[in-house]
Amino acid sequence: MVAALKSLVAGAGGFIGGHLVAELLQRGDSVVAIDCKPESDWYQSHQAAESRSADLSLKDEAIAATRGVDRVFNLAADMGGIGFIEGNKAECMLSVLINTHLLIGCRENGVPRFFFSSSACAYPVGSQDTPEAAALKESDAYPAMPEDGYGWEKLFSERMCRHFMEDFGIQTRVARYHNVYGPHGAFEGGREKAPAAICRKVAEAALSGVDEIEIWGDGEQTRSFMYIDDCVEGTLKLMDSNFDQPVNLGSDQSVTINQLVDLAEGFAGTRLRRNYDLSAPQGVRGRNSDNTLISEVLGWAPSVSLESGLSKTYEWIASELGARR
Repeated sequence: MVAALKSLVAGAGGFIGGHLVAELLQRGDSVVAIDCKPESDWYQSHQAAESRSADLSLKDEAIAATRGVDRVFNLAADMGGIGFIEGNKAECMLSVLINTHLLIGCRENGVPRFFFSSSACAYPVGSQDTPEAAALKESDAYPAMPEDGYGWEKLFSERMCRHFMEDFGIQTRVARYHNVYGPHGAFEGGREKAPAAICRKVAEAALSGVDEIEIWGDGEQTRSFMYIDDCVEGTLKLMDSNFDQPVNLGSDQSVTINQLVDLAEGFAGTRLRRNYDLSAPQGVRGRNSDNTLISEVLGWAPSVSLESGLSKTYEWIASELGARR
């Protein structure tokens, strides 16, 4: 029988962090759940976890947080959808302090294993300039020219993980997340990503009886979207593996934003007039995950279809909006 581990989840009040804490508890881990927000503002709170608020961008607090744990999952970052990322580049880059100080904490306290949640934003923007852009392979990250602000922070933090492993023996694992979505996350307020934003807009239209929806860009941008259950499972498989290089963690099912709207409209049983805002932030024109490497090294890849995952997400968001009424 495998002995239970004590896991620190940094960013536990966030969308992915909340789901990860739940799964770790389900698997029998003892979990320290930390976020900079007060617990009342967390997306999910779990009584079985040791939950507390702390600013992990501060060295002393990060060192204290890593004391006595067996492994660290760093999901903490100041981030959101494309509107937030493009408008808050300095704030996004300051997240490097969290990763830096957590790694120092692991070194000081002898924590042997560390996970860092990177992003597909670490890939060069020039290789994502058409909707038909080739799926991104891990080797495409260099020569480097990631998305300004957020992407640079992720790529720099990846390198820091690598060198802490080389110099101090900490076993670091890095996953480049591709557009994670699902229930119990942001769907309004500016930090939500495309699937949640589209589901919210369609659900609001259905509830209010309006027959139109605003879409950022021309709707022909392509993306792949990974359901939260796949994200959590892949994260844990990578953390437990012997593979120590950055790896894509994302669906390889590419769709346009217009197709995303089609699906949400189908769940709502409606058809809306689309108003395209070409002045709004749009991000890269095309992005998809090449899953060759993760299939080879883990014998696994995300498998939840967009249709299945988005249906569950729409139902949750529609329920949340309906409850307010």
